[in-house]
Amino acid sequence: MKPRRLASLAIGLAVLMAMSPEAWPQQERDLLYVGVPNNAFANAVDFGGVGVVAFDVKNNYRFVKRIPTWNYPAGKRPEAIRGIAASITTGLLYLTTPTRLAAFDLVTDKVVWENTYDGKCCDRLAVSPDGKTLYVPGNGGMHWYVVDAKTGDLITTVATPMTDGAHNTIWSVDGSRVFMSGQRSSTISVADPKTHTVVQTVGPFSNFIRPFTINGSATYLFANMNELLGFEIADLKTGKMIHRVEVEGFTWKGNPRIPHGVPSHGIAMSPDEKEIWVADGVNLYIHVFDASVMPPKQRKSIKTRAVPAWITFGVGGKFVYISSGDVINASTKEIVAGLKDEAGRMVDSEKQVEVVFAGGKPARTVDPFGVGQVRTR
Repeated sequence: MKPRRLASLAIGLAVLMAMSPEAWPQQERDLLYVGVPNNAFANAVDFGGVGVVAFDVKNNYRFVKRIPTWNYPAGKRPEAIRGIAASITTGLLYLTTPTRLAAFDLVTDKVVWENTYDGKCCDRLAVSPDGKTLYVPGNGGMHWYVVDAKTGDLITTVATPMTDGAHNTIWSVDGSRVFMSGQRSSTISVADPKTHTVVQTVGPFSNFIRPFTINGSATYLFANMNELLGFEIADLKTGKMIHRVEVEGFTWKGNPRIPHGVPSHGIAMSPDEKEIWVADGVNLYIHVFDASVMPPKQRKSIKTRAVPAWITFGVGGKFVYISSGDVINASTKEIVAGLKDEAGRMVDSEKQVEVVFAGGKPARTVDPFGVGQVRTR
């Protein structure tokens, strides 16, 4: 190669290395987006600040950038991020707070639209598998908003008279059902998204339902609930609760602090549906259960750096993201990274979603609720 061409290549390489990671002309990028502040800490900014913090999955979760969300006057506590989701169909990242639903362009990081509806929005939303529609909880009420995922326009609302305290939402993998739970209800309402009406009630469970997940064929539902270190299971064909699974070898009663007022606030199913992962916010552990048997059997416990209050599997299921900021290798069950922002602060949030980019555009993402991905008839 001629000296002049070698010199040009060397200069080009030097310029590329000097550029910030987000400016690299990569064909594929893999980012973990984390919304802060987290409502579990009374909206405190000490655990990651304010905004959306992005981490480079392929570079040991190194801080990449902070996406600004909303400005707050000095002395005013910022709103907590209550929900997060992404759609590769619209190319948007969705965030909710107690007063709004907003969409950010995943390529430019700019706000595309923002809505407040009737002022009673919003909580943990879900995106339809085709990426066209959002189901958004009415933040503690007894209804969900049905929203156009591209424009933010309100399509209709779904009344849930059997589900009070609208809070968590899961869309089935095949798109045929939407599962809606409330913080003050022992039952879950199931809607048909074609008619936007409730067609089934699941439960009752033994207490008020907290985080939950389902398997890919939507035949089983696994739920945390008040007064339980563990989870309960419902058969979705009958709508009945069939099993109660308690964590063995750990206690929680008498503890002066129970995060979210519940021992287990966090549950996820591995994409291959071989395991159920459950949070233990009292003892600071994640407990892993073998889901190849029914009821699942406890197999492994993993100590976390702080309170675990949400569990999300990453794209492909190789890594598991814990709200404590711990990143766990799903196979080895070892912690491989701890999220820190640009100021070196530990990032702690229940609102995390991974997005893989190809050709500069979002190509793959995950459901933050840890839904199983095996579909059988």
